[in-house]
Amino acid sequence: MPWWSWRPGPAAGGDPETRSGVSVDSIRVGPPPPRQPAEDCPGTDRPVVTDRPASVAPVTLARVCDALDLLDVRYLADGDGNLLAMWERHAVLVTLEGPEDEILVMRARPHATVPPDWADRAYRVVNEWNHTRRFCKAYIGDPTERGQLPIYAELQVPLGAGAHDALLVEMLDCGAAVATTFVDWLHDEGALL
Repeated sequence: MPWWSWRPGPAAGGDPETRSGVSVDSIRVGPPPPRQPAEDCPGTDRPVVTDRPASVAPVTLARVCDALDLLDVRYLADGDGNLLAMWERHAVLVTLEGPEDEILVMRARPHATVPPDWADRAYRVVNEWNHTRRFCKAYIGDPTERGQLPIYAELQVPLGAGAHDALLVEMLDCGAAVATTFVDWLHDEGALL
């Protein structure tokens, strides 16, 4: 059997060293198949922002908060310009970075981490995501104090020229949806968490 083929995990009566029924060696290493539009950003009922003016304005933390409120995303503010939204399996940091706070950053981190002996597998799984998905780039972070490896998905958009409300809402909505998709993928198809 080729090393990239699927092996049943413990739930299917296979090797107890595998998680979620997928072996460590089952990640694709060849070129990815073409992306399908439906895989990029899950279809959601997007809020309508047509009642707001379509004028371009600088992106500020207050406007980001307004957009998150419109999306019904609950968040905590730390007072330093960072917003943190929490979901069941992950958290998303939303902030403005750059010399003039002109870069919108959404950084998702699953609550679960990966043990250091799974580092090679984690890099392959994250690389698989980067090959087959749009919007968020994924990466393995530095080890935590306990030696575990955190995983991140990040979206950065330079908005020095400003943006109108509908675009800001759409970017935040897409970033939040893709973060959830990424974490679900890590638990299911990626079989890493």
